[in-house]
Formats: sequence, C-alpha cells, structure tokens
Amino acid sequence: MGRARNTANLVGSLALAAFLSACGGGTPTSAEFEKLDAETIYKLGEYELANSRKGADAVTYFSEVERLYPYSEWAKRALIMQAFAYHKDRDYENSRASAQRYIDTYPAEEDAAYAKYLLALSYYDQIDEVGRDQGLTFQALQALRAVIEEYPDSDYARSAILKFDLAFDHLAAKEMEIGRYYLKRKNYTAAINRFRVVVEDYQTTTHTPEALHRLVESYLSLGLTDEAQTAGAILGHNFRSTVWYEDSYRLLTGYGLAPESKGDGWLAQIYRQMIRGEWM
Repeated sequence: MGRARNTANLVGSLALAAFLSACGGGTPTSAEFEKLDAETIYKLGEYELANSRKGADAVTYFSEVERLYPYSEWAKRALIMQAFAYHKDRDYENSRASAQRYIDTYPAEEDAAYAKYLLALSYYDQIDEVGRDQGLTFQALQALRAVIEEYPDSDYARSAILKFDLAFDHLAAKEMEIGRYYLKRKNYTAAINRFRVVVEDYQTTTHTPEALHRLVESYLSLGLTDEAQTAGAILGHNFRSTVWYEDSYRLLTGYGLAPESKGDGWLAQIYRQMIRGEWM
C-alpha cells in the first residue's frame, strides 16, 4: 500500500513537472489556469513550494485556487498555504494578512490554530531585527498568548509557550542592555529604573540575578546602603549559588555591610512578599 502511494506521488510529481515544462518553465497564464481543476492547481503550488527557494512562486498557484474556486475545500487549504509560503519567503506582513484572513473566514476549522501560530511567528521571527523598538516583541507575546489560551492542548501551544518565554526574556535583555549603558556612564538613577523593571516585571527571566546585582552596585554608588543591602538579601535568598550573588556579597562586605533587608523601600516590600512566598 505504501509503495503504491509512493509510486502515485512520484507519477503525480512527474506529471506536474511535465506541465510546468510545457508552460516554458514559467508561471502558467490565466487561460492555462482556467483549464485546470482546483486540486491540480493546488498541487502545482505544493510542487513549487517544495522545489523553489522562493515561497512567492507557490503563492501564485494558491491564489489562483482562491480566484477560480473560491468556495471549494481546496481554496480553504490554499489560503493557509499562502500564509505558510509567504512566511517561508520572510514576507511577514503578507503572511500575517493571509493568516488573519483564514482566521476571519474559517474560525472553526482545525487549521485555524495553525493560522494563529503563523500569525504569532510573523511577529516572533522579527524580534532580532527590531533593535531597540520592542513593539513587535509585545505583539509577538500577545499573539503567542492567544495560541496558548485558545488552543491549549495543541502542539502549537507547546511551541508557543517556549517562544513566549524567549520573547519575554528578550524584553528583559533589552532593559538590561539599557540599564548597563546608564550604569557605565554613572547615570545611576536611570540605571536603577531599568533594573527595577526587570526585577518587578520580568522576575521569571534569566536576567533577574544580574539585575539585582546591578541594583547593589547602583545603590552603593549613590550611598543608599539600605537599598543595596536589601537587593543583596533578595539575591542571596533566591540566587545564592550564582556568580552575581558572590559579586554582590563581596561588594557589600567590602563596604562593611551584609546582605539583609533594611528600610521600607520597594525592594524591602519585595523581600517581605518573597518571605511569605508571594514572589519568585
């Protein structure tokens, strides 16, 4: 049975290749498309997607399925494949538009979950390209959250959870980058504001231990020893085995101080919440 299916697929691929060759190796004309049924045009699109480096080559075929057979099952499949083909081409805007159109048109279909996932990927895959502009990262987080919440039992949700954590970590990393910039230039207040964002808003990320250490550095530089000691206490309570705690401990003891909660500032409040098990 498997051998018969493989043979049929091979024959089908050869037939499609022969058709494309008959078209002079280029895209068929509108008149040539109109002679074909929906399934054939769709499979021509699949053939192009598998054998061309450019997803845009396949989009032409999937678009023709929609144009010529707008209410068919093949048109439905072609629309989700358009979104995939555009994404393969890194044409994220058109991928997003096609995915959204699928979601709007076929919200109850099984592939709606994949369309939502592709939409999220159209934001997520641009994160490293946006520099200091984090708008796309926030949009990626929102779209990934939608996949997780609406399709919690799907494979897409499991992948979205991993990507959500990475995108969240990316936002924290940007705050740290800017905070270090200010710290290096001895603009301690501005640096503290950035590190505070990491501790309060991104406390589950990998950047929290360093953020607490940088708070120890910044507060000591300003002579605010209560805050520095409290940051060190939080660091010691949650991340004692890290190099950041070792550095903070050495820094504090160098000033004759110990990592302990002091005063009633924002860090002291976090420390009390942490002791009650309400933080981290």
